[in-house]
Amino acid sequence: MAISKILQIGDCGAGYSGKHLRQAMDYIMEAGKTGNGKWVAGLNCQKDDAYRQMRRTKAGFGKTDKRQGYHIIISFAEGEVDAETAFSIIGRFAEEYLGKGYEAVYAVHDNTSHIHGHIIFNSVSFRDGKKYRYEKGEWEKGMQPITNRLCEEYGLSTIALPQDRGERDGGGREWKEYRDGKFVWGNMIRRDIDACIIQSADYESFLSMLRDMGYEVENGCQNGRKYLAVKPMGMDRFRRCRNLGEDYTEERIRERISTENFFRYSSVPEREPRIVSCRMKGYRRAGMSGIQKRYLKKLYRLGLMKKRPYSQAWKYREDIRRMQKLQEDYLFLHRHGIGNALEAAAVVGNIKEKKKEIAKEKSRVFRARARMKPLFDMAEEIKDLQEMGNCYIRGEELFQKEYRRWQELKERLRTEGYTLEQLESLKQHYRNETAMIRKKEKAVRKEEAVAGRIWKELAAEEAERKKGRGTEAEKNRREIDAGKGNDNEYGSEGLFKKPERQPPLYG
Repeated sequence: MAISKILQIGDCGAGYSGKHLRQAMDYIMEAGKTGNGKWVAGLNCQKDDAYRQMRRTKAGFGKTDKRQGYHIIISFAEGEVDAETAFSIIGRFAEEYLGKGYEAVYAVHDNTSHIHGHIIFNSVSFRDGKKYRYEKGEWEKGMQPITNRLCEEYGLSTIALPQDRGERDGGGREWKEYRDGKFVWGNMIRRDIDACIIQSADYESFLSMLRDMGYEVENGCQNGRKYLAVKPMGMDRFRRCRNLGEDYTEERIRERISTENFFRYSSVPEREPRIVSCRMKGYRRAGMSGIQKRYLKKLYRLGLMKKRPYSQAWKYREDIRRMQKLQEDYLFLHRHGIGNALEAAAVVGNIKEKKKEIAKEKSRVFRARARMKPLFDMAEEIKDLQEMGNCYIRGEELFQKEYRRWQELKERLRTEGYTLEQLESLKQHYRNETAMIRKKEKAVRKEEAVAGRIWKELAAEEAERKKGRGTEAEKNRREIDAGKGNDNEYGSEGLFKKPERQPPLYG
């Protein structure tokens, strides 16, 4: 097992900006630590002239200040590897991770109980002059995966990475999309693959059935590993089946084809039918307003699409979105008991008040967190320096300055009356508070959007009805004035005019 860690090498000032870089390189190449120089090599430069070459690269691109370089330490488990194997792994790591763009020197130290390697590389690329940028997540996405793969090739143990756990669980991204009401392709693909597995006699018929359902199928190979990828109609890119979960790798699919069939799923033990009765208390269902009935009617009509084939969902994605929107509107109307535009306007006002309360709560939490930020920063620096402090304790004199800074910060933290565990717990508390507030903000924004949409629709309907009634009354008055009214055949002047007396029936 090997664990990688990266440290930055900073600027030492205008007089001798590369001092720290030079000291670090001299330290990792010390003969007494590297088998009399046997376990030292250069990448894209000569090891004995590496510092001057790096300085020339910086000067050529006008980037001699600020960050000078980076220091990668790869530590192996005690007794698991010898110096020669470690040197081979470190060299291959440097070539693969840094490629052909950065000058570097690397070495293996075999003078301690556990063998470890050092790589120091220039912060400026000698090819294009771009500075190396260490982005958040680079360790688990770039550095440690290479280390793990090289350890596997040499028969060494590896450590688990966060994204590996996410892939085994089907990925966290899909869960967030599902939670937010978005269309999730993975669920549809899994369902179709499951259906094809139980109907296929072999792997080739399984692939043929997927194609018949409208999927594009791709069988590829990367880094010596086979993979199966599919793309349904309507999806932009191929999706690797192994990322859907453990049951969807090519090997596992082949195994499932040979063991799963219709009879396995339909072999439910028959039971003697019996009548089950129970007492239930009846509740009168709450009545719905006219508005709620109209929305429910729209939902019912759109709900007919559920009868369509699931694998053709890409054809009616717009219907899905419309149904989700109407469902949101109906549930909102039912939840708040809205029956007209006036009630909708009142709910909008209540939501705005709630939004103000959440803003006040957010301001309170953020102010409290800001007061603790200096201590949080101190704790982060202590954790960053811990590895270098431990290296100094194990005899790595290069990190003497960092070790003293580490001890100084720990003493300052003790005088403040906090421990690292307490600060981490407090930091987690503020994270939870912030996450809860953001969740509330998101919910109230969603409520506000739905309420505003419904209020506008109801207000428009109300205005249209009023306009229609006004137009009809106006039309009746005009007809009456013209003597064409339906209620009075004599016109407006005949409203109060008595009809002439009719002759008697018997003269």
